[in-house]
Amino acid sequence: MPKVGYEPIRRQQLIDATLNSVAELGLKATTINTISKHAGLSSGIISHYFGSKNGLIEATVRYLLTSLKSSLISKIDENISQQQRLMLIVEANFSVVQKQAHVTKTWLSFWAESMHDEQLHRLQAVNAKRLYSNLLYSFKTLLPYEQALQAATLSAAMIDGLWLRAVLTKANEAEFSNAELLAKNYVNSLIPVCQD
Repeated sequence: MPKVGYEPIRRQQLIDATLNSVAELGLKATTINTISKHAGLSSGIISHYFGSKNGLIEATVRYLLTSLKSSLISKIDENISQQQRLMLIVEANFSVVQKQAHVTKTWLSFWAESMHDEQLHRLQAVNAKRLYSNLLYSFKTLLPYEQALQAATLSAAMIDGLWLRAVLTKANEAEFSNAELLAKNYVNSLIPVCQD
């Protein structure tokens, strides 16, 4: 069987191993050796597929961002209202993958490190802009433009803040769901009552 067929599997193994290593040890203590140990693969394979530890870290962040995007896209169709779309945006940001312990620890490590790493900072900016743009797209159809800008900014801050608070307090499933409900209620409070 050609080796190329193994590449997507190996890459995903290494990304999963990175998530587990960062969750267990933190980003600073995670090394090529700890990742390869979690993956059950030789350390040389990381250089082969990603070039370096930093290359693998960036690929892992991109994987998380793609998972977040896919969670939203999979639920949206042309028949939903803009208000329903806003609720789906909130749900995507509180989705199962975003609240799994190893994923949340990894998010926190990445975002803390983004203050010192230009590439991770760029990816964090992309993530923040995507959330804001998604919110603004719907708010623009429900509110006057200036109000829509403010609503998108405030909603993004509320979603991020409630998610972060839930993670930092090690919220259980019910508490995490309550944080999601609070975010939805806040977003709904910004929409005129006459809207569907």
